[in-house]
Amino acid sequence: MEALLDPMNSLSIDALISHALQEDLGGGDWTTDSLIPPDQITGCAILSQAEGVLCGIEVARRVFQQLDSEIQFPEALSDGARLAPDTPVLRIRGNTCAILKAERTALNFLQHLSGIATLTRQYVDAVAGTGAQIVDTRKTTPGLRLLEKYAVRVGGGRNHRVGLYDGILIKDNHLMVLGGDIREAVRRARQNAHHLLAIEVECATLEQVQQAIEAGADGILLDNMPLETLREAVRLAKGRVRFIEASGGVNLNTVRAIAETGVDYISVGALTHSAPILPMHLEF
Repeated sequence: MEALLDPMNSLSIDALISHALQEDLGGGDWTTDSLIPPDQITGCAILSQAEGVLCGIEVARRVFQQLDSEIQFPEALSDGARLAPDTPVLRIRGNTCAILKAERTALNFLQHLSGIATLTRQYVDAVAGTGAQIVDTRKTTPGLRLLEKYAVRVGGGRNHRVGLYDGILIKDNHLMVLGGDIREAVRRARQNAHHLLAIEVECATLEQVQQAIEAGADGILLDNMPLETLREAVRLAKGRVRFIEASGGVNLNTVRAIAETGVDYISVGALTHSAPILPMHLEF
């Protein structure tokens, strides 16, 4: 179920950084270019302003390096490091103009990805000992999916489908088009897709759970079920499908009780679509 992504080795990340820098710089940084000598060298540091989990260090380095290939990083923490207020995250030495021009873009990536990793860790800690694993969804920022899913892994979560291309999830809209026939939906998926793809069926009722099991689905997604119904669905499906996933109505107050029903995975869209940033700032 987990996608093996390594965005740090992807040329698309460099292209994303280039686009982000161009978005900010446009025709040039009038403030910096008006005030700072072009050959000035400075040292500075990025500091955390809150507790959390660090993510995006390599992205931040590459932001600075796109504007100054000679820039140095005398000290840096690694992704996954636990942060406290005023923790030095990355020390930087290089061309002052380049540092000032890259500052906001680097911080935007660092704060956003660290926020996702931090929220994911909170969910992972909340279900510790239950056997359930926290997974993300496709509810990501357009263009940032690889990085955001990487941040989920840094926070201790796992990746669900990366996109529509690496798994089959038969949802309510698919079933609506087919007249609600789960058996026919699974049959068509099994017949037309390649054999390495797992087939998962979204179920909102116990009747649908039974139909998905009988149809030979690899997994079931229990969507927005009350706890008592979840427990019964797990009792019906355990040992008869490869995995059981729960989604809907999941937050930090409810996730532990959902995990204790016996599901294997809990998908949480909020990990990527609602994670607050982890604040940081750069100081010379």
